[in-house]
Amino acid sequence: MRIVIVGYGMAGARLAAELHARDGDRKVAVLGAEPHRAYNRIMLSTLLTGKIDEPDVELTDVSGAGVDIRTGVAVTAVDRVAREVRTADGDRHGYDHLVLATGSRAVVPPLPGLDPLPARVVPFRTLDDCRRIRAAARGARSALVLGGGLLGLEAARGLAGQGLDVTVVHPKPWLMERQLDPTAGNVLAGTLAGLGVRAVLAVPAVALAADADRIRLELADGRSLAADLLVLSCGVRPDTALAVAAGLAVDRGVVVDDRMRTSDRRISAIGDCAQHDGVVTGLVAPAWAQARVVAEVLAGADRLARYRPRPVVTRLKAAGIDLAAMGDAGGPVPAGGTDDGTPVEELTFTDPARGTYARLRIRDERLTGAILLGDNPAVGTVVQLFDRGAPVPADRRSLLLGRAFGVAPAAPAASPALMPDAATVCQCNHVSKGALVACWRSGARTVAELSTATRAATGCGGCRDSVAGIAGWLAEADPGAPDRPPGGLRAVDATDRVEVTR
Repeated sequence: MRIVIVGYGMAGARLAAELHARDGDRKVAVLGAEPHRAYNRIMLSTLLTGKIDEPDVELTDVSGAGVDIRTGVAVTAVDRVAREVRTADGDRHGYDHLVLATGSRAVVPPLPGLDPLPARVVPFRTLDDCRRIRAAARGARSALVLGGGLLGLEAARGLAGQGLDVTVVHPKPWLMERQLDPTAGNVLAGTLAGLGVRAVLAVPAVALAADADRIRLELADGRSLAADLLVLSCGVRPDTALAVAAGLAVDRGVVVDDRMRTSDRRISAIGDCAQHDGVVTGLVAPAWAQARVVAEVLAGADRLARYRPRPVVTRLKAAGIDLAAMGDAGGPVPAGGTDDGTPVEELTFTDPARGTYARLRIRDERLTGAILLGDNPAVGTVVQLFDRGAPVPADRRSLLLGRAFGVAPAAPAASPALMPDAATVCQCNHVSKGALVACWRSGARTVAELSTATRAATGCGGCRDSVAGIAGWLAEADPGAPDRPPGGLRAVDATDRVEVTR
């Protein structure tokens, strides 16, 4: 079978790796428009801070053994009749099955002064964008970030960490309005202010002027903000141009079914460009799950494979900020409960002076949403309960306030020994503690070896400390025998409290 994957981003690279790991007579060609090997886009904000280098964001190269990876090759057209794709350099690649993993593009707002983009204005989406921002920041003293969503705030915090005076301009009344409620957004703005990032809210930008040295952003209320650098983080849009030109069904994204097939059964779509059940995710964990489904279908290993979305936990990766948001906690409580009349519990706690906010939403004794900002010892427990749909404790305060307020519950596990094997350590790749233990027993001894074997900590990287803690515990518990359970390992009840980061 000839398989062509268009796109060598995180989704395309994962699909190539999934196919490479499966037996079968297949020839896989991966065509990536960017000139680099695949990289972890989630870690670009960390790269921006200077805490890691470019090799640290590169993904594993699986070229060879039936996988042909070509970078710097832009696909210009799909011929569904001839079953081939054409590239900008004139080549044609025939396929038996085509997978679109074209991702998404940064939105550049239609402001006067942004077409063409001035030299000191950079969208934040790709590795090349990150390089340009880092280069401009080296000679800058101030920066503006247009957009107060997740990526914009990570970029702002990264630039502030390099000593720049940073201002975020956001047209909505509060930051991260898709994940947070107004109170959480305001508490977050206060936390950022203490870290050197100001926020200008509820006012859109209307124009931009630039010269060789400065950027000036004009706001709708008459104010004007000047800086040495402007970073655009105004959202992304699925890249569906190829699919539209090929006549595939496209809404906001390329429409796919549960097996990730488009309206042409010989073409699949995964990742940011795909729309499943009306939803375009733009997140890495769903993209990787979709890649696994397509690999299983194409390899014939499981013809019943179906994509089933899992609950998503959003974590803000910015030094000095602890934020987790999940589910439906950001919106108002439905009047009279849910549509079927089921009552909804709502619990909140706010301490703006300490940058702390917590909100839980509970239905039928299970979490349907949560926002945890600041120092909350119960965050790991809350993430686990939400991810697994487990019943919440009778004393809700243990989740809302944690040990710091004298409520006895709920403390996170002090040792990995108390963590149930079913606990999810890596949310991006859905790697459990039990999977890490099994790989350790098979001979993986270091964090790098465990990551290679399970892919834990290869997504957003937030679970690296947890993986290291489990590896250290296993080495101490039983440094000798990989073929038997480590000393001290025991089965524990799934309701045990655990601390897991993402």
